[in-house]
Amino acid sequence: MKTSFQLGKIMGIPIKLHITFLLILPFFAWSFAATPSPFGFSDQEVPFRYVLSLAAAISLFVCVLLHELGHSYIAKKHGTNIQSITLFLFGGVSSLEEIPRDPKTELKMALAGPGVSFSIALILIIIDLFFKPPGESFVDYFFLNPINDPYLRLVWMISIINIMLGIFNLIPAFPMDGGRVLRAWLAQRMSYIKATREAAGIGKMFAIFMGIFGLFYNFWFILIAFFIYIGASEEEKSTEINLILEGVKIKEIMSKEVQTVTSGMSIEELVEYIFRFKHMGYPVVDDGQLKGIVTFTDIQKVPREERKAVKVSQVMTKNIISLQEDDDAVNALKLMSLNNIGRIIVKKGEKISGIVSRTDLMRVIQLLE
Repeated sequence: MKTSFQLGKIMGIPIKLHITFLLILPFFAWSFAATPSPFGFSDQEVPFRYVLSLAAAISLFVCVLLHELGHSYIAKKHGTNIQSITLFLFGGVSSLEEIPRDPKTELKMALAGPGVSFSIALILIIIDLFFKPPGESFVDYFFLNPINDPYLRLVWMISIINIMLGIFNLIPAFPMDGGRVLRAWLAQRMSYIKATREAAGIGKMFAIFMGIFGLFYNFWFILIAFFIYIGASEEEKSTEINLILEGVKIKEIMSKEVQTVTSGMSIEELVEYIFRFKHMGYPVVDDGQLKGIVTFTDIQKVPREERKAVKVSQVMTKNIISLQEDDDAVNALKLMSLNNIGRIIVKKGEKISGIVSRTDLMRVIQLLE
């Protein structure tokens, strides 16, 4: 099932909406419509209150997107490729090919998002100041007296939300920006893996306390705590795996005996081949030329009664993803995760020399651990 939809591209980065975003957007709009001033529009007439509330909800997630673009801009500036930005239930996530190992670069990236949020808040506050009644103090106008004009109230709400967004993301817990700031600071004083473990541990402890708080006060805190705990655990594990595989070459872990099939083989024959050799994927080679790769997943798409007539050439994947023998094993893991595949063909020059699977990588990770 497709869980996200691409809206377009900004700075060459695909912008996606997760289905959870589509669920939460109407909820936020309804919440703003039902809430009185200053954080809502329940005092406005229908349907104007719902128009304002929807505008506030959309503005909130536009600000989240700008927050993520702040991270992405700094990342791209330092040579890190951004695969996509996805807006989820709890905000946005930038999918980076690799977190920079340099603490100073990671620090800049981590602070860029909150920096954008605080900048948006400052600009909106300045806009609101132009309409402040003469003689009224800043504190009275912004915090004590209600803002009657609905448009100015909308601007005020978005400015406050951006301040809260910036502060929330500076919490020193993965996967919040503050967790990365903490790791960048610790990495200048200890090894990168130890810094990650320390920052992840703090993030988990924070999540536990937030979850306990949520049990007594608000269920949303439990959901956020769960999100933080899982994010901290995944960041810790991902960093450990990348460090474990550092220096390991694909040629050291690949399977050198590569079983191949031809494009003219029927799917029925391929099934028998799989039972014989027990592999779940095979390079397709005709006259010494690599034509594609066929997997058990491709076979499942063909009805049993048609497997005798359908050829491998009709179901194989022609977009071949391959690596060279001397490439790092961690590159194979990244490509598998990025393309959602279980194996990669290994070449020496233009000639097939082996195949590496996700099982091969997991086995070497277990041994090296």
